Amino acid sequence: MSDQYAVIGNPVKHSLSPQIHAAFASETGEEIVYERLLGDLEDFNGDVRDFFSRGGCGLNVTVPFKQKAWELVDELSERARLAGAVNTITRLDSGKLRGDNTDGVGLVRDLTENHGFDFTDASLLLLGAGGASRGVILPLLQQQPASLMIANRTAGKAVSLADLFSGQGDVCGCGLHEIAERQFNLIINATAAGLEGDVPAIPDTCLASGGWVYDMMYGKQPTAFVRWGEARNAGKSLDGIGMLVEQAAESFFIWRGVRPHTAAVIQQLVS
Repeated sequence: MSDQYAVIGNPVKHSLSPQIHAAFASETGEEIVYERLLGDLEDFNGDVRDFFSRGGCGLNVTVPFKQKAWELVDELSERARLAGAVNTITRLDSGKLRGDNTDGVGLVRDLTENHGFDFTDASLLLLGAGGASRGVILPLLQQQPASLMIANRTAGKAVSLADLFSGQGDVCGCGLHEIAERQFNLIINATAAGLEGDVPAIPDTCLASGGWVYDMMYGKQPTAFVRWGEARNAGKSLDGIGMLVEQAAESFFIWRGVRPHTAAVIQQLVS
């Protein structure tokens, strides 16, 4: 019987993960079955335990359960520990559950391998101080940029988040109003503003000449933040569909020990 995997979330019917992992399995010859699981908002832990008790091998975790997954698993990877969230659960041979977070790796890999961004001497601005931001900070700092500024509507949250990662690189936090005098080579939107079609309140001048913008959100049409970048002649203005595929590829690698190619899958999703 094929090994069982799934993505758990609420809602989850919109998830592209089954399509992505089916493509990975077809390419690599791995025999897996991958489904969607609608998680119970009141009993996420019970749903996870039930899945693994039925022989499940691994779970992807999406909103709103990533923090609950972090609390549930028996052990954590270093990047998951710092992220405070888990999006990939693996059942080990011992029966214990190991949690990992592949979001930041997916973001970095999309930027560098798919689009050719060079982090050397780059000044980065990360918008938002929630879970989406926290999950990508360590992988971004591991690229050794010149600096990373986290800006949030509530400055204290950004400062606290920067302090958490202060030993990993040049990172600071501030309020959105404090970035007016700075310019950045890469601006990453990790806020939920795009859900309402909005853009964080940042000045036009903060994007350096030729600088890139990246929205961790994605959709069938360009997001509001992608359009913001295009209107300001960004070197590239990208959404998060590549990140979605790359973080899935990292999960697939953790589970199967095989790293799938991603270019054809990304192209399939955007065409």
